Amino acid sequence: AGQRTQNQHQRRVRSNLSFAIKQVQKHTSYAVKLTMATDCEAWLNANPVEAGNLSDSFPSGDEDSTFTGNVNNEINGNWILAPTGSIHEARLKAKVKRRLRKNSSRDSGRGDSLSDNSDAVRSTVPPTSPKGKLLNRRSRMGKGRGLPKKGGAGGKGVWGTPGEVYDEDVKVDVKDPNYDAEQENCVYETVVLPLDEETFEKTVTPIVQEYFEHGDANEVAELLAELNLSGMRGDVPMLAVSLALEAKASHRELTSRLLSELCGRVLTAGDVEASFHKLLKELPDLVLDTPAAPQMLGQFIARAAADNILSKSFIDGYKGRVDCEYARAALDRAAVLLRMSRWTGLRIDSLWGSGGGQRPVNQLIKEVNLLLKEYLLSGDTVEAERCLRELEVPHFHHEFVYEAIIMVLESKGDRTLQIILQLLKCLCASTVITVDQLRRGFERVYLDMADISIDVPCAYSLLEQFVEQSFNAGVIDKKLRDLCPCRGRKRFMSEGDGGRLKLSF
Repeated sequence: AGQRTQNQHQRRVRSNLSFAIKQVQKHTSYAVKLTMATDCEAWLNANPVEAGNLSDSFPSGDEDSTFTGNVNNEINGNWILAPTGSIHEARLKAKVKRRLRKNSSRDSGRGDSLSDNSDAVRSTVPPTSPKGKLLNRRSRMGKGRGLPKKGGAGGKGVWGTPGEVYDEDVKVDVKDPNYDAEQENCVYETVVLPLDEETFEKTVTPIVQEYFEHGDANEVAELLAELNLSGMRGDVPMLAVSLALEAKASHRELTSRLLSELCGRVLTAGDVEASFHKLLKELPDLVLDTPAAPQMLGQFIARAAADNILSKSFIDGYKGRVDCEYARAALDRAAVLLRMSRWTGLRIDSLWGSGGGQRPVNQLIKEVNLLLKEYLLSGDTVEAERCLRELEVPHFHHEFVYEAIIMVLESKGDRTLQIILQLLKCLCASTVITVDQLRRGFERVYLDMADISIDVPCAYSLLEQFVEQSFNAGVIDKKLRDLCPCRGRKRFMSEGDGGRLKLSF
């Protein structure tokens, strides 16, 4: 009897489960129906129910009506338990609800959605498509909001997005262990130490020597402004003039211009005056290296006074109080130049002249002609060599050779030929005139012989004579001698020719 009761109970449970499945399938989606039907079918296959026993499941019909009424109480997919429902029915309803939620969440992750007709709609992107994974920016760990890392400027060692500008003013952190309240309002500046005598000479001397090469006074002013000269500011003109005394005339002209440019920017009139006072005191030492230092210093003083960087009363202040003969000679030279500028109109601004590269070509040609004319009168080779060096135009010495040969052709005298040949020989031996400049001078004469012969009819014969003697003296080589042009000459009638004109072929 006990075994029969247990079997009847099992059959009743199976029947209730089958009936519940049919009711749920009416109100669920296709995917849920399929899943539940598959599970139930598997369970029924494992526990078969006889057909004859199904009639005994509900003998009185009370349970059938009760279960059906409870199922009809479903509103929008939510199960509402009746107050009189059994615990077993509540468990079945909860199980179905959990299964519905689980399947709906799984299907939404794969891209499925429920349409209005309760049919599953598949999205266009398959669940295994790499495109779907790339478009999904959400973290796989389930963290974050799906935003790009570091705002799109990610990467190791990257500080921010390209073009991002950080503020230069850094806020002071009061909690910093190195924070000091006294240093919060401090102003930091670069401190340049003042120069002493040894450091001053090592620093300023290269600046002045480079200025002799480029001649840019503005660059010197900028370099000196970066230095902390302090009490050594008055020694700048003194150092520049001392270096210029041992340099060329063009360097002395640049030094005078430099003093005029620096006064008012880096130097004051008091600094320039103090420098010349020191130079007058040190003249005995300067004469040892530069014998003409007193005259040159006098010219520097006159030029500074003409440029209005030195007071006119500077020379008058030394009257009757000078014991050094060198200082007296320098002051006398300066006074004479200033007096000549007032009376005769002497231009002190061109006292030193200008460098060869800065002179116009016409002026250089005039100075070369004056030099050659003075040499023809005096015959002093040493003085002519010194004057040519002072012109400081080694690149223009071919003009000197050209003008010298033209003078020989125009003079038509043997003395001029010999004295010019002697000068060229001395200048080539002392390398004042280089081989290249000498060759260029002769070649220019060769090219211009057609025009020269118009004014000097016998120019070709005189040129041949001069070239031959220059070759014999070792001034030119055989190759340059062979380049000398010679004009074909006509032979006129002579004795025994019968008065006929002979032509030379």
